[in-house]
Amino acid sequence: MDAIRQGTVKANGLDFGYLEAGPDDGPLALCLHGFPDSAHTWRHLLPELAAAGYRAVAPFSRGYAPTGVPEDGAYQAGALAADANALHDAFGGGPDAVIIGHDWGAFATYGASAHAPGRWRKAVAMSVPPLGALMGAFFTYEQLKRSFYIFVFQTPVAEMVLNRAFVESLWRDWSPGHDAAEDVEHVMACLSLPENRAAAIGYYRTMLDSSRHVARYAAEQAAAATPGERPVLYLHGGADGCLDAAAADPAAVLAHLPAGSRAEIVDGAGHFLQLDHPAEVNRLILDWLAD
Repeated sequence: MDAIRQGTVKANGLDFGYLEAGPDDGPLALCLHGFPDSAHTWRHLLPELAAAGYRAVAPFSRGYAPTGVPEDGAYQAGALAADANALHDAFGGGPDAVIIGHDWGAFATYGASAHAPGRWRKAVAMSVPPLGALMGAFFTYEQLKRSFYIFVFQTPVAEMVLNRAFVESLWRDWSPGHDAAEDVEHVMACLSLPENRAAAIGYYRTMLDSSRHVARYAAEQAAAATPGERPVLYLHGGADGCLDAAAADPAAVLAHLPAGSRAEIVDGAGHFLQLDHPAEVNRLILDWLAD
């Protein structure tokens, strides 16, 4: 099994810290994390991708240490998509590259693959369905209760709320039964400084306030809301405590994805399904990439 290495690379004007496994000359597999998480969320998948011949890379997202905090304060989906496409260049990716994203990484995956389909052969998105499917389910009473944290993050007390106990509680609620001690340690290391915590909250403030959007990411932002061209494997945990599986009905999801896409519910898995059921999720991803 390939060892996981660490490194730093400059892309889209930021210094990105990353984890990596596999040969330098293999096709790029870019793995993008969400909230409250880190690149370590891919610790089970990276070695499997490496064994399949990929150069598997998991960057820490913008604002999450050791990656830098962007000076322009851009945290919209379009900025994340632009980061992904810039990282494709930084790692010498070709048209055989694949992109895999969880949570906010899923938003980046939709935007990057739709905006620059020539860079990506296939895509995998997890735990956040495409925007068209998501909007149909987000405003139910039950889902609004689950999404309370988004609204808390719009308030002046958000930075005080985002502490270890809060992060531990989100992991406990979102992936019931998963021992998240290691993951919480990684998250708190990424958010140890006030500017890092402000960055993580900034994703959600930008989510509900388009006046925070940075104009230079407008094309990627628009692309993130379109089906795009590259086929997508969408995976969602059946026991997801963040976004109920009812919001990820495969038929509804596929209506907003390109032809040739697939959508599956992973029974018993929570929001962090790549950690809850790693063997099953790894198999689904590797089979999809090999098909």
